[in-house]
Amino acid sequence: MADTRSIIGGRSNINTPSIASSTTALNNNPARSAWNIQNVGTNVLYVNLGGTASTTVFHQALKAGTGASDGTGGTWGQSTGTVFTGPITIAGTSPQYVVMEI
Repeated sequence: MADTRSIIGGRSNINTPSIASSTTALNNNPARSAWNIQNVGTNVLYVNLGGTASTTVFHQALKAGTGASDGTGGTWGQSTGTVFTGPITIAGTSPQYVVMEI
């Protein structure tokens, strides 16, 4: 018999994409099954899971793009296995990012 505990069913809800600069990228969401954040700015973006992000307190530093919204900025997210459902915050100089949550 197949192990179906790790199979995630289809989801019909996803957040509306837009370029953001708020320090809270995603609020706590116990129903979150996946998330991804991409830096679309020209400065490093610092990402913190569950705490308050700063340039010295972060879990991941996302590479800056070479130009605004050029698609070369760093990305980070979770879509398989254990997915963090708490708040995700960001920090940086003039931050710009897009975030996806399912």
